[in-house]
Amino acid sequence: MLIRYLFIIIALCLVKTSYSQNDSDRKRISECGIKVGEMQTGPYNAITDVEGVLVGHKTLIKGDSVRTGVTAILPHSKNIFQEKVPGAIVVFNGFGKLTGYTQVEELGNIETPIILTNTLSVPTAANAVIKYSIEQPGNEDLWSVNSVVGETNDYWLNDIRGLHVKEQDVIDAIKSASEGIVEEGCVGAGTGTIALGFKGGIGTASRVSPEINGRTYTVGVLVQSNFGRYLVLNGTKVTRDAVLPENYDGEGSCMIIVGTDAPLDSRNIKRLAKRAFIGMGRTTTYMSAGSGDYSIAFSTAYTIPHKGETSTNSIPDLISNDALSILFKAVEEATQEAIYNSLFMATTMKGYRGREIVALPVTRAIEIMKIVKK
Repeated sequence: MLIRYLFIIIALCLVKTSYSQNDSDRKRISECGIKVGEMQTGPYNAITDVEGVLVGHKTLIKGDSVRTGVTAILPHSKNIFQEKVPGAIVVFNGFGKLTGYTQVEELGNIETPIILTNTLSVPTAANAVIKYSIEQPGNEDLWSVNSVVGETNDYWLNDIRGLHVKEQDVIDAIKSASEGIVEEGCVGAGTGTIALGFKGGIGTASRVSPEINGRTYTVGVLVQSNFGRYLVLNGTKVTRDAVLPENYDGEGSCMIIVGTDAPLDSRNIKRLAKRAFIGMGRTTTYMSAGSGDYSIAFSTAYTIPHKGETSTNSIPDLISNDALSILFKAVEEATQEAIYNSLFMATTMKGYRGREIVALPVTRAIEIMKIVKK
């Protein structure tokens, strides 16, 4: 056992150049032969496996200082304000600048695209969502809209004080949103992020439940990873303190977006959202006091009309409390894998003030994991 850990220390103290990896070499964790959890994935292993969900990015890489962007998640392609979705938000550690929380908490629904960006661009993104919403056909009489915008701080690689994200960038991300394969790694809101000591970014994954009342359900997760100092890969601690910047303290945040087609009310959507942090916890041994960690969840099983013909809403039969455990397991596994994918797909990046953050050395990390597990 001592020899194994000595090997790990030596391997992880190698010179910085040993961590370089070509962009074309990047693969998702499942493509590297590593299975996370036990449940079946959807066809894309992404949040877009939840039917109707769309994801779009706007990536901003300019000169040697701009490394940021926007990611938009749409529960469906219709007018979300007019056809709201049941939703909930859970705060794990509240050092963040999330907008829209109180109305979602009060009413239990989401009425706009969900936007992720950097910390200082939240007001810009919120304004952009308002403009996008009021300009949609059918919203001519809209006089109140609840923008849901989350963030992580990408200041280490990005000139965040330059306020480079503009309203049009947010609208572009929304309008580019599509179904199918989701681009991961250094894209959109994950362009300049750092996670678990390596280059972080956008990651996604999904799980499909066994039959509940005669049908299966999908839970999809998308993350913007920007947290933690220590990586735990399927139970194995993989760290590279020897080549971390001396003043990198592991502070940061994680935004987790959870979508499902399971018919749940806002109370049980919130319970589902809570379990995402169990998956997050499996990826690290360190969560800082200065982290803004939020889980935003929604169901696409039904919509809530802005102005219904009657004073009641028609909703399908809801999954009972007793049947939720398998969905909890689904979100735990999908969150864990989504965070891994955000690292596995990210590439080494140099940015603001010449700072460089290296990508996870995938081959070496997997070798270490296998050695420890023998």
